[in-house]
Amino acid sequence: MTYAKYLRFFLLVVLLTTVGSGIFTACKISYSFTGASISPDVKTFTVYYIPNRARLVNPNLSQQLTEALQDKLLRQTSLDQLEESGDLEFEGQITNYDTRPMNIKEGDLAAQTRLTVTVKVKYTNNKNHDDDWEKSFSAYEDFDSNQILSDVEDSLMEEILEKLTEDIFNASIANW
Repeated sequence: MTYAKYLRFFLLVVLLTTVGSGIFTACKISYSFTGASISPDVKTFTVYYIPNRARLVNPNLSQQLTEALQDKLLRQTSLDQLEESGDLEFEGQITNYDTRPMNIKEGDLAAQTRLTVTVKVKYTNNKNHDDDWEKSFSAYEDFDSNQILSDVEDSLMEEILEKLTEDIFNASIANW
């Protein structure tokens, strides 16, 4: 190729890159490796305290769930947290905290017990109310029935909170 052809090729690449980036920024949606797809005009979020309205109450669960959801959003998005009136708002309540026998073995005894937590969440996208929803999410963990709940509760809650926050994140931020 001659110098003139190289120059034309270079100018064509620069032109296409410049024009192409201008076209695509007009309808930009931000994606990240965490699966989040957030509109560029969304900058903040608020997670309101999630009270425990279940019959059986774990006294720490409300605070743990609220903080776990806040931490998840801070870790996996570039959004700033506000105490109230964020672009994205999460509120809700814990509606169920229950244990139930599972895997019945001989003698009608349970081999395992299942701890289930259900939370009802209201998600409000103040930049696009078409994305608003209200849903219930449940997560559970099984443990050996020979164990006392209070002995294994902390480790079970870590797993359950991880599942719940992942499901809430996927339903809101990742739009799954």
